[in-house]
Amino acid sequence: MVEHGTFYWNELMTRDTGKAREFYGKSLGWTFAEMPMDDGAVYVVANLGDKPVGGMFQMNGAHFEGVPEHWMSYIAVDNIDERLELALAHGGEVIRPPYDVAGIGRIAILKDVGGAVQGWMTPAEMAD
Repeated sequence: MVEHGTFYWNELMTRDTGKAREFYGKSLGWTFAEMPMDDGAVYVVANLGDKPVGGMFQMNGAHFEGVPEHWMSYIAVDNIDERLELALAHGGEVIRPPYDVAGIGRIAILKDVGGAVQGWMTPAEMAD
């Protein structure tokens, strides 16, 4: 069961998912499954055995210009819209407003008061 306030998902933001797949596959024994996205992109899910352990997202477009490759963490929250209001009231900054991913959940990207970027999400399984 997903718990509010816990780290829920990690994804590699990269410019070359093929190169990353080769590295993590050979180094950690991960296997990969592709998940088509609504915008035509392909999200890569990393698995260890039959357990999903993270994802890979290829950074394309001008909005990623100058952004270094990095691992992005997502924290599960019970209600993304209410929690973002609280975050804003306490000095946080929303970088990407909430958006829905079918079957996955509702996600937003924000900065905390120190500038650390993270994702918050209400996983679909929490919203049910």
